[in-house]
Amino acid sequence: MNKLTSCILMGLALLVSAAHGRTHGYHPNHLFIKMKDGKALIASSLIGGSKKLFGNLYLVKTANADRLAASLAGATDVDYVQRDYFAGRSALPKHELLTEGGLLLKRLQSFDFTASFNDPEVRRLWAFTNRNGLDVNGAYDALPARTPKEVIVAVVDTGVDHTHEDLKDIMWRNDRELPGNGKDDDNNGYIDDIHGINTLVRDAQGRATMNTMASHWHGTHVSGTIAATQNNGVGIAGVANNVKIMALRTVPDDSDELDSDIVEAFLYASKMGAKIINCSFGKKNNEGGLVVRDTINQIARNGVLVVVSAGNDSSGPFSWHDIDVDAKFPASFDSANTLVIASTTSGGNLSSFSNVGARNVDVASPGSDIYSTINGNRYSMASGTSMAAPNASGVAAMIMGYYPQFPVATVKKVLMDSVTKVPDYRGKMVSEGRLNLKAALERAAVTKRRSRL
Repeated sequence: MNKLTSCILMGLALLVSAAHGRTHGYHPNHLFIKMKDGKALIASSLIGGSKKLFGNLYLVKTANADRLAASLAGATDVDYVQRDYFAGRSALPKHELLTEGGLLLKRLQSFDFTASFNDPEVRRLWAFTNRNGLDVNGAYDALPARTPKEVIVAVVDTGVDHTHEDLKDIMWRNDRELPGNGKDDDNNGYIDDIHGINTLVRDAQGRATMNTMASHWHGTHVSGTIAATQNNGVGIAGVANNVKIMALRTVPDDSDELDSDIVEAFLYASKMGAKIINCSFGKKNNEGGLVVRDTINQIARNGVLVVVSAGNDSSGPFSWHDIDVDAKFPASFDSANTLVIASTTSGGNLSSFSNVGARNVDVASPGSDIYSTINGNRYSMASGTSMAAPNASGVAAMIMGYYPQFPVATVKKVLMDSVTKVPDYRGKMVSEGRLNLKAALERAAVTKRRSRL
């Protein structure tokens, strides 16, 4: 390599580094500190400020996270110290706009079923069918004769287009907050948080802001799959008819989410009444950190189910990525209130990209060729376990709505016990089957009769 070439490459590297804005895999000015029971936050001149998250867990500000961590090594009152890790940059799934005459459009239109919805694009939702889908159509033809309780589903993602024609009527609204007055009317620590919060943009005091409008199509697509307005004569229909979507703009467009942002989003969702959190994101390296896992366990006390995509690292059918062996987070955490979702195709197979895990992946759900809402009153197809998780969140919301007395453990058991078993899924997930909304509602009814819940 000559000197000119070397200089050019070094210059490019510096430009890339400057564009990315950081050289650490973690925030250099943040540190999580968990104190032992009964112990106050340790005093240190290196701590410039602190925020108690829950219990004995604190997020502190510091001029040098490495130096502070080193100073706390061996401190007897400290349970653990963890850096505030980024997920690492990666591409979000691509979407595909359907065009007349396209092979994909023809394939989606080939599904012949009688839908219970007047939404014109519902015919493209193969996940609604009984043939390798969730049997949403069958479920709606036999719903319990009562109105389900409303369930708030928090979409922790890239934001949501809350003006979309198929989403504007199902967006959660914080009725205790007066929009646009620049005040924290409900004293929850956030100003004008009408639809949720944006942890990616903070005000001068370091508080998450209120602009949850989608910066990328991903979160809007997820939201439409869960709960796009049914029977409004436009677009598609979501799986659930009893959901309000809480928008938490926490995942950057390059998928490089920060642990502290995820923790804050989860805690906000739980505090503001969400009963399901959809997590269509994940990261390979957790660096031994326990903060996100401890947060998931904490919000379990408020009856929150965390639905998590298993990840898209496989090259099936010859090479499946096993998250029991090569972990993916938060999917590989051992929290009892997580439901980890693999992806399936319209042919009934596991999607070739879907991660597996006999211990850590719970169930499968449609995730290939999923047609849903995207920004700007548009619709598009996308594939990934990111698309499988919201189908599962919709099913879970229906069970919670019709059986609100069920604790999270019972909801999860109903979902897993009512799957459609598929021989090829054996050894790849706990339930060895695909979610089925009709069967889940039937199993929930039996569970209620037997347990008198």
